Amino acid sequence: MGRLLEISDLHVGFRTEDGVVQAVRGVDMSIDDGDVLAVVGESGSGKSVTSLSVMGLVPRPHGKVTAGEILFEGEDLLKKSDFQIRKIRGKDISMIFQEPMTSLNPVYTCGDQIAESIRLHEGKSAKEAMEKAVEMLRQVGIPMPEQRVHQYPSQLSGGMRQRVMIAMALACSPELLIADETPPALDVTIQAQILELMKKLKDEIGTAIMLITHDLAVTAEMADRVVVMYAGKVVEEAPVSPLFRKPLHPYTEGLMMSIPHLEGKRRRLHVIDGTIPNPLELPPGCRFNPRCPYAEEICRQKEPPLMAVETGRRAACWLRGTARRAAS
Repeated sequence: MGRLLEISDLHVGFRTEDGVVQAVRGVDMSIDDGDVLAVVGESGSGKSVTSLSVMGLVPRPHGKVTAGEILFEGEDLLKKSDFQIRKIRGKDISMIFQEPMTSLNPVYTCGDQIAESIRLHEGKSAKEAMEKAVEMLRQVGIPMPEQRVHQYPSQLSGGMRQRVMIAMALACSPELLIADETPPALDVTIQAQILELMKKLKDEIGTAIMLITHDLAVTAEMADRVVVMYAGKVVEEAPVSPLFRKPLHPYTEGLMMSIPHLEGKRRRLHVIDGTIPNPLELPPGCRFNPRCPYAEEICRQKEPPLMAVETGRRAACWLRGTARRAAS
């Protein structure tokens, strides 16, 4: 498989009344053709901002990518014009947003919104585009698609709106699909159906997926590799099975311990002490050190780089042998 997307040293800042907030600070990650990469972490860790940077949707003028590269098929998206990005967005790279009710336009029918992308990127006539919109709704499992294309988002259930967004995102067979916190707050049965649908379409179309989530169960079910983010940086990267079997970073370990278990003895649910730091008042050293049960003096003085710890695995932690030797 070839390298589809490569993000290098990405920095994104937002101008606020209190100063510039660095929401993303030196992020590195990559996705190969047909891969599913899960990006996990608490709210405020920089996951969604990273995905919006790939789409060229960082809100301006307050938000700005200040440094780094985002290479898609070897070309830097950050060097392309707005016109060039619009030609890529929706065709080569598509995104399913967190909340379909605010992402779908309430004054246009579902069919019109799907067909618009097809007309724009594939040059089809209005009739052909609407026929394909019906077929896309059928593919994502919406019953009576010939009727649903003429309905408005407000006339559909939450699960159906999610399916409409997936249909819209996949209408032009993108090479990369970004799913931001999908599917949020849905009935678990609908959630399972949508995840199964995404896997099926990935296998059939060969689309790579960047899955932005805080749900570790979804991560275990869907992902090939996992990137863990904290306070705007990547703190661990690994294939999904080794990560769940043996997390290397204390933050990842805390996330794993917070997963409820039904089998065995009943135990209290583990909680990571404290909260993610204010990006305007980041602690010195490792940004996780105030919450870390293993923190040592070096952790409070010097921020660890993201380093290779085992084959195919990286972690930003001074407690790991490779990183400790590099620091000495």
